[in-house]
Amino acid sequence: MYICGVWEIDLTYRTEFESTFQRLEEKKDLLQKARPLPHASLNKIKEALQIEWTYNSNSIEGNTLSLRETQMVLQEGVTIKGKSLREHFEAKNHETAIIHLYKLIENKAPFSAHDILSLHGYVLRSIEDEFAGRIRNAGVRISGANFTPPNARKASILFDELIEFVNNNPLHLNSIELATIFHHKFVWIHPFFDGNGRTVRLAMNLLLMRNGYPPAIILKNDRKKYYTALNQVNKGNYSKLILLMCQAIERSLNIYLSAIPGREEEYESISTIVKEPSIPYTQEYVSLLARRGDIDAHKEGRNWVTTKKAIENYIRSKS
Repeated sequence: MYICGVWEIDLTYRTEFESTFQRLEEKKDLLQKARPLPHASLNKIKEALQIEWTYNSNSIEGNTLSLRETQMVLQEGVTIKGKSLREHFEAKNHETAIIHLYKLIENKAPFSAHDILSLHGYVLRSIEDEFAGRIRNAGVRISGANFTPPNARKASILFDELIEFVNNNPLHLNSIELATIFHHKFVWIHPFFDGNGRTVRLAMNLLLMRNGYPPAIILKNDRKKYYTALNQVNKGNYSKLILLMCQAIERSLNIYLSAIPGREEEYESISTIVKEPSIPYTQEYVSLLARRGDIDAHKEGRNWVTTKKAIENYIRSKS
């Protein structure tokens, strides 16, 4: 247990995730060694993930644009009938914030409050200009949360302490742990009147991407699971939020690794793979292994996909 003021962090989850952290680190290293990836493939992946990232992050906060509608707004400049002006701004603003985020990554300067404020400024631009890029100056309450954020004076102090915690990393956390703990503490501080969720999901990816990982995209389909995980961390249990973050990172890593020429890994639906004679498990059991993070797997829409090799590796580890 690490305790310093409000920074009480229970690290007992680490034993549970040792093998997952190692698997993701190995994938990240493999991706780094394979660079530069084919330019055409890389651009397509980056473009697709940018649209997915915008769609999912906005949808979590209640934006009703579909994935296809988000793509039309961003790439074709189309105005979607029946959708509010704010929803259109949210899509364009998030895209602009991602473009700015890539510039911050290239800059390679230490993580700073200015980075977060600038991202928040883009998120709320032309929506709530008076609050964009500014720390709140009054109290707030969060509907459905099991906590009340600190008052405005404390929020400003805690915000600066969080930046210092990330930069000093006193617990020597790995990149995934640090981004996850930052994510939770930021949500708990709730430094802005609005746009906290979108901003923290951008800022956590700034931390991850500066350390060689692709963006972790929390999916709209996991919205309930995501909020439940955040509420559980408020009770001291980081396991579900760490798991969700690992699954999001693994999905993006697998997408990028698929662009490596000659790579043989092929992800298929679990229902297809369990039909293989060499797989002794049922679809329900393999799905459970995927949800728990025990095997190399990720979500596509609502469905889990994995590889035959991943299941065979799990079988060997248990023999």
